[in-house]
Amino acid sequence: MRVANQSGRLVLVADGRAVDVESASSGRFSADPQQIFERWDEFRSWARTVEFSDASVVIDSELGAPVPHPGQIFAVGVNYADHVVESGLELPDTPFVFTKFPASIAGPYDTIEHPGGSVDFEVELVAVIGKEARHVPADQGWEYVAGLTLGQDLSERELQLSGPAPQQFSLGKSFAGFTPIGPVLVTADEFDDRDDIEVSTVLSGELMQQSRTRHLIFPIPVLVSYLSSIVPLRPGDLIFTGTPAGIGFTREPKRLIGVDDELVSTADGIGQMRHRFVSNGRPHPLTTLSRNARSTSHA
Repeated sequence: MRVANQSGRLVLVADGRAVDVESASSGRFSADPQQIFERWDEFRSWARTVEFSDASVVIDSELGAPVPHPGQIFAVGVNYADHVVESGLELPDTPFVFTKFPASIAGPYDTIEHPGGSVDFEVELVAVIGKEARHVPADQGWEYVAGLTLGQDLSERELQLSGPAPQQFSLGKSFAGFTPIGPVLVTADEFDDRDDIEVSTVLSGELMQQSRTRHLIFPIPVLVSYLSSIVPLRPGDLIFTGTPAGIGFTREPKRLIGVDDELVSTADGIGQMRHRFVSNGRPHPLTTLSRNARSTSHA
């Protein structure tokens, strides 16, 4: 099953055509894409009965984030061995987890404001929680996943790495638009192997990242188990599962996202996202902070 958010309305998608869920269900299910996760099992059973004979064409430019208002966004760092190496770190014993703020969610084809500084790309497979998860055994982890989507964990490295430890991972990764996801949400049964999905990043025509999720150090069921042992996972929460090697910041010379660059992200079985970047016309937050600090010290 494939679901999407078209013009703010929940739709079922098949072969490039879409069925409006609220209309097709005669109001049984809401048009709100976020609300469906509270009734995921019921919705999935109903969706199997839907006919696509009267479906409309999917319009890519109208697609928004398939999970527009997640309650929690967890992200896992250094979860591919090759990314651990390029980052100059050691293999983790436990998942390295940070958060991204829900206000940073964007759609699969949005134009994103560039805040200045060193903006980097990190393509990731994203797991969407489909029911309340608490103290879940790892061998049952997939049972709590509604489906998978594609994401970019965009990161402004200067803010992310500023200050003493613990550094500002969450802020540097949560500028407006820095959590794009899409273009659709796909249930795990749609994949030949849900644990082996190719993801890639192309920046203005140059292949930057390409790997498969079989190389995750901590696979999705383990992440669901680990996180749920600490905090309840709720329907519609997101888990960004980590990025492979190839990020721009560790390259020599660095290759970071600039204004007018096009970022193309792909996941097999899910599709592509395309993003362009425009200047927000404002000073970088660290520059503003420095000016304010100097002004305050002289007052």
